[in-house]
Amino acid sequence: MTASDASNDPFALFRAWLAEAEATEPNDPNAMCLATTTPDGFPSARMVLLKGLDERGFVFFTNRESRKGGELLANPRAALLFHWKSLRRQIRIEGAIEAVTEAESDAYYATRPRLSRLGAWASQQSRPLDSRATLEAALRDAEQRFPEADIPRPAYWGGFRLLPGHFEFWQDMPFRLHDRRMFDAAPGGGWTMGRAFP
Repeated sequence: MTASDASNDPFALFRAWLAEAEATEPNDPNAMCLATTTPDGFPSARMVLLKGLDERGFVFFTNRESRKGGELLANPRAALLFHWKSLRRQIRIEGAIEAVTEAESDAYYATRPRLSRLGAWASQQSRPLDSRATLEAALRDAEQRFPEADIPRPAYWGGFRLLPGHFEFWQDMPFRLHDRRMFDAAPGGGWTMGRAFP
């Protein structure tokens, strides 16, 4: 156990583990599996990138008219899973979902590369696509529509924040006697802590 593992604050422990992953993982240490539910109650999961973290929660961005956007708006509860194979660690996080402010969405959108901003206009995310040529034509149309550097954020594109109510920090251990440390939001504030059998 490292000093960071002794933290009683799940956000501090998450930041410590993420910092270690950023130093060792070759690709996208901020990648996380986002799990939602379909309107008829089936699980639905995909990889997204963590783009913000503060005392409230974990922020990611998407087309809110996409499949995941619709699922989050219909049932604003979700789960995240970070898995860092080289560190033999994972973190599960569960909680409620809220939309980030328009100002937060604008600020992040402005940092995206030009083609990513144009892609937000060109892609009707999650909807059927007849051919790659259709997407490329839509991108050319967006380039003609916005020839300058200033590309406004589409109204349907923005961020969500997961407000955690539960964390599980999982560390691989020899002979599958893994360490599982849990944090649950306490009704009066703060966190209750515990462990689970591997």
